[in-house]
Amino acid sequence: MKISNRVIEMQESPLRKLVPLATEIKKKGIKVYHLNIGQPDIETPAGFLQAISNFDKKVVSYSVSQGDPKLIKALSDYYKTKNIDFAENEILITNGGSEALLFSFMATCDFGDEILVPEPFYTNYNAIAKLAGITIKAITTTSESGFKIPPFSVVQGERKNEIEKLITPKTKAILFSNPGNPTGAVYSRKELEVLAEIAKKYNLFIIADEVYREFVYEGEFTSMTDFAEISDRIIIIDSISKRYSACGARIGSLASKNMELMANALKLCQSRLCVPTLEQIGATELFKTPLSYFEKVNAEYKKRRDIVFSKLAKIPGVECKKPRGAFYIMAKLPVENAEDFAKWMLTDFNLNGETVMFAPAEGFYATPGLGKNEIRIAYILEEEKLAKAMDVFASGLEKYMNLS
Repeated sequence: MKISNRVIEMQESPLRKLVPLATEIKKKGIKVYHLNIGQPDIETPAGFLQAISNFDKKVVSYSVSQGDPKLIKALSDYYKTKNIDFAENEILITNGGSEALLFSFMATCDFGDEILVPEPFYTNYNAIAKLAGITIKAITTTSESGFKIPPFSVVQGERKNEIEKLITPKTKAILFSNPGNPTGAVYSRKELEVLAEIAKKYNLFIIADEVYREFVYEGEFTSMTDFAEISDRIIIIDSISKRYSACGARIGSLASKNMELMANALKLCQSRLCVPTLEQIGATELFKTPLSYFEKVNAEYKKRRDIVFSKLAKIPGVECKKPRGAFYIMAKLPVENAEDFAKWMLTDFNLNGETVMFAPAEGFYATPGLGKNEIRIAYILEEEKLAKAMDVFASGLEKYMNLS
């Protein structure tokens, strides 16, 4: 009996593969500060659970395949508050942002096709692409540049961009997250203009993952929907997971003004019947959450970011840029292999019975060899715990370096 190559070749999650080590040391009474995964500790707005509690029907029946009409209207109304125009027939509700990504890949690509993605990128892009039978090709960005999109330059009188070198007849789309996971980078309008121009020139779709739209701490957020001249090739991926700290609800969406794409993506929605009925009822209520909620949450995350950045900046040999969005920070460490260090922190180190778990960054890159000495930290703990965790991290790194 042979297991499929499709699943064998899937990337193991770099965020979760160290979990067994953490589980074992917890059994020994060691406290682990989890900075490895983007699971916020912010309370989910109470309206979500209240709406589900108020459900009074005798049967939990199927919802419609494109999503509960009330939820779709709530999402359409939410977009209007962001100056984003999506009519209700331009939105499909999905099982989290992950299913929206899968359906976008399947609707735009055939087996063997390619999607361009700035690296480092959210690791599940690779896993979902493998399921869809397509290949991720990396647009390499660097921490030194703040993970910016490569600009156009003039070479021998011709305007060129290095992204163009990656485009082949099999290239069908450009995918990116903005604000970025794992980098925390927020793309400027000028950077998005580069992607828009390339997409138009080479007839590519743009799949814009905007699930962290609310989390921008300096400057302005520009949605890809601002580029009306290419609206026929833009697909917006969205989710309530991080916005409302409702990761376990698994409610996402896919939106586009390309009606041919939407009609065919609906077939994919029909193939899995529907998104869970009760979670959609709860999610509909979430879109009534007042703006004051986001003001408070943003202020909290900004304080957390500043704690992590200031602590990292004081550690000898650590290099990082201050992120402007999401709730992640990438840092280069003075180690040869960050995964080895991450394992050592869980198996061989604790400070007064406490240690830290973070994500080695190599798994966020497609280019072999990149990210080996980098990590991603998710600043999702409240301030006191986060400060303590970073002190434990600094002590662990100092001891590890002395062992080398």
